[in-house]
Amino acid sequence: MNSAGTTGGAFERISQSVWARAAVLVLLTLGAYLPAIRGGFLWDDDVYLTNNVLLTAPDGLRRIWFSLDAPSQYFPLVYTSFWLESRLWDFDPLGYHLINLILHIANALLVWSVLARLKVPGAWVAAGIFALHPVQVESVAWITERKNVMMCFFFLLALRAWITFIDEQTKHRHRFYIMALVFYTLALFSKSLACTLPVALVLVLWLQKRPVDLRRVIQIAPCVLLGLLMGLVAIWWEHYHQRARGALFTFGLLERFLIASRAVWFYAGKLIWPAKLTFIYPRWEINVADPRAYLWLIAIATVGALVYRLRWRLERGVLVGIAFFVLTLAPVLGLVIFYLFRYTFVADHYQYVASIGLIALFAAALSTLARNWRIGRQMEVACSAVLFLGLGGLTWRQAHIYRDLETLWRDTLRKNPACWMAHDNLGVILDSQHKFEEAKAHFEMARALNPTDAESQNNVGAALLDQGDIGEAEAHLLTAVRLDPSLPGPHTNLGILLAAQGRLDEAIEHYRRSLQLNPGQAEAHNNLGIVLARQGKLDESIAAFRSALRCNANFVQAYSNLGNVLALQGDFEGAIYSYEQALRLNPDFAQAHFNAGHLLAKIGRRQQAVAHLTEALRIKPDYVEAKQQLRALGVEPAP
Repeated sequence: MNSAGTTGGAFERISQSVWARAAVLVLLTLGAYLPAIRGGFLWDDDVYLTNNVLLTAPDGLRRIWFSLDAPSQYFPLVYTSFWLESRLWDFDPLGYHLINLILHIANALLVWSVLARLKVPGAWVAAGIFALHPVQVESVAWITERKNVMMCFFFLLALRAWITFIDEQTKHRHRFYIMALVFYTLALFSKSLACTLPVALVLVLWLQKRPVDLRRVIQIAPCVLLGLLMGLVAIWWEHYHQRARGALFTFGLLERFLIASRAVWFYAGKLIWPAKLTFIYPRWEINVADPRAYLWLIAIATVGALVYRLRWRLERGVLVGIAFFVLTLAPVLGLVIFYLFRYTFVADHYQYVASIGLIALFAAALSTLARNWRIGRQMEVACSAVLFLGLGGLTWRQAHIYRDLETLWRDTLRKNPACWMAHDNLGVILDSQHKFEEAKAHFEMARALNPTDAESQNNVGAALLDQGDIGEAEAHLLTAVRLDPSLPGPHTNLGILLAAQGRLDEAIEHYRRSLQLNPGQAEAHNNLGIVLARQGKLDESIAAFRSALRCNANFVQAYSNLGNVLALQGDFEGAIYSYEQALRLNPDFAQAHFNAGHLLAKIGRRQQAVAHLTEALRIKPDYVEAKQQLRALGVEPAP
């Protein structure tokens, strides 16, 4: 009886300890990421979220899964999560940030669970380091990187299920194998970088001294095939849809190995000493004729040879930690070229999953030292607290950088002054704030740093167009077209410029070219419709406005413009319906109220006409035409 009571008390104490440690991780992580939760949308968040027509189109969910319309790679599960959240809290960034953070916390707890199941010493410390290390901020604070935190979540669930499956004492083991396959598929649907999971499965077998025989090969084969398929899809998508091609992406095999060898040391260095973390790191110059370029490769070969020589003396866990880190990073080291390599060869978010290998190794070493040196429990807790608070403080500071786009780009330029892309994007922000001179200075700097960049020329042209400097704007936009004929932006801006000058045929030509390059531009379809209407091509104009609405079902101005052209064709009912759709999205659109009221009066629906005209006057009290229309209907406008 006493024995049973003692056992029960011990179990209760262990359970309480687990919950207490989990609570500590959750609270510390929430505190460290508080500045990020309050942040807004950042670079590419418009592409993934706010301007992503798949999130608002009536058939958007179908297209997310079964079309090539995704604005980035094939991440259907990520886009589905955004699709659902857009219906729950519209485009309030707080909700998206919270989900990213919740997934990150769940990932930290899963790291703890996986390492504990593998009997890795210091599993809880590893989970804490993973949760609080500042190198993870980019993946958590940047909403676009939902794909990273979501992929890691399912990656770790699949790994956890595999560990349970290979345990011969597990009942109904086949269920865990099926779970591992399902979770792996979900991870791939989140981000194709999950294709490295089969490597982790083999490493787990080796760590536990289980044979990798034919039976295991057959079990792992479906994962290999799924990973290979999704990896090839990612490579194809990057090349043909993300335009990861051209001179900036042309590297020989030797150059790629030189990039990869340096990247390995870069990522390890940022884990060990997370100083000067930035959004866009300087892009290295790769010169195969420079002997110094081979030092990183030689260092890897030396370490590899040393590890091989000492393989019988080293713990398997050491080899597994290093192998997991390097092999999980392999797809993003530079052997395969991604669009981001246009700006930099490395990024913090690339090592979100891979970092677990070195973090676990470090935590295990700390735990082993504490045990060998017989450090007391209180001292161990104190050391962990110091480590966690230090990392949490660095993360809290780093999270502030992700508050908004201007802060992000200014911080990037402070740490990487030669980042032409940051100059370019900061210029766009300043231009939108009507700080034209400062914006122009950043555009000029971007052009000086990268004279062949068409986007910089396009942005300068757009800024000059906003300022009314038509001649200079056209010169820059034409230069952008010459530098990169496949870039849609310059064609769209030339369409705007030429339409303003009355050169309608040329404007139409550029709008059509822009839409041929990127059919998903709602604004370009709308602008094309306006120009076609000015030429009297009403049927083509209507088709253009409807294309704009297919791209963006919430495009208020396109509904209004469609109503105007339908009214010109005499389709009053269709025009009124279009105005009502515009008013559904923006009830304070005075022009749409007037247009609807005017047409309703024409077809004899007096009461509805009066209601719309009265509302137009409420929104715009000096609306002379609305007052005149009301008087024509025998109603005296309110003073």
